[in-house]
Amino acid sequence: MNERDSQTIGGLFQEKGFSLAQNAGESDVIVMNTCAVRQSAEEKVWSRLGKLAAESRGGKLPVIVLAGCMAQLPQTIERIKKRVPYVRVAVGPGHIDKIPQLVSQAVHDPSQKLLTAVSPGRAEAHRTGSTQMLPEALPRVKVSGVSAYVTIMYGCDNFCTYCIVPFVRGPQVSREPRFIVKEVQELVSQGFTEITLLGQNVNAYGLDPGNGYGFAQLLEDLDGIPGICRIRYFTSHPRDFTKTMVDSIRDSKHVCEHFHLPLQSGSNRILKLMHRGYTREEYRGLVSYIRSQIPGASVTTDIIVGFPGETDEDFQDTIGLVKDLRFDGAFTFIFSPRSGTAAAKMGNQVSRKDKSRRLQELVRVQNEITKDINMSLVGTIQETLIEEPDLKNPEHVRGRTRTNKLVVCTSKGPKPGDVVKVRIDEAGTWYLKGPMWKPNSD
Repeated sequence: MNERDSQTIGGLFQEKGFSLAQNAGESDVIVMNTCAVRQSAEEKVWSRLGKLAAESRGGKLPVIVLAGCMAQLPQTIERIKKRVPYVRVAVGPGHIDKIPQLVSQAVHDPSQKLLTAVSPGRAEAHRTGSTQMLPEALPRVKVSGVSAYVTIMYGCDNFCTYCIVPFVRGPQVSREPRFIVKEVQELVSQGFTEITLLGQNVNAYGLDPGNGYGFAQLLEDLDGIPGICRIRYFTSHPRDFTKTMVDSIRDSKHVCEHFHLPLQSGSNRILKLMHRGYTREEYRGLVSYIRSQIPGASVTTDIIVGFPGETDEDFQDTIGLVKDLRFDGAFTFIFSPRSGTAAAKMGNQVSRKDKSRRLQELVRVQNEITKDINMSLVGTIQETLIEEPDLKNPEHVRGRTRTNKLVVCTSKGPKPGDVVKVRIDEAGTWYLKGPMWKPNSD
């Protein structure tokens, strides 16, 4: 979502006559569009700001803008003043359209130390209505590649106890379908082969206006756009992923058969503490329904280990469910307390040693499953959208299957944007590999 927002920021500056600098040292303006999901990401931003100041040209700093979720954290403005007073502008994710104007003010009035545009607190936003900026009629800088991002909604109403996102992105706001359809049509006309729909919880799309038009209907409308090849989306929430949505994906031509369903924990006790809104049994039922309706679909997940109060028994519930469901892949994380969330205040915090031990076991189990699944695809033919030259061998190209598996194509000829069939001759934990296949080529 930050990448998509950055494209709008770039487009806004281009409208004002700016061009992209080749490096920070040549820049008159530097915008850091930030993430606040994890403490480690925040610390990297503070470090990078210090390096920018040290690398400034002859002691003259460009106008530095701190944008995105970090700017929305309640403590950030005071920290800017104390730690990095040379930052001139701070803008929350709901106000990125104001960045060029604030930069202009900073340039013309150097006496103004810090110009800000942030949203009101969560309670105020609910009382007055969201202040979230929507991208309607705003420009976006052109990007290379075969896939384009389209944000369909902003904010989140879930309040998982470990997550800061609802506090920095604000309440859920769904874009009108007509604007999404128009944006996708324009991107397809520009030659993009794949569209990825973005939202903190795409399955909840349309629930805020409550007019009966939801995510399933949106997928059906986008599936019918002439010229579109593939549709992806993330992130999904298992609680809101309905059978109707699964059926719509099953019946579509262009929506990819890849389901990313963040489990987070396999323990019902921990799921309740996380405020996830489903049980392990309900999650298993959703995965079973997906696989019954769409054989060959891939299912990936997110898992957090070391949530406050997690015991070895809770963790083994997670390991057991991972072995049972056999995910194609998993993003695994050690619990990181975020100030301002309910989980940060919980007792029974798990030791770093236990968190690391559990993560290592989880990664080992999941990697074995992922490799085993990939090895089972040796000898199959996989439809692959070519994205770029292979990083290890420029004579080869790489892309992804509809199920989001990385494929290295060893044949010469395919170029980015081509959809080719690849015969899988080799597989590893992270990749599939083989030559292009044509009927009767064997």
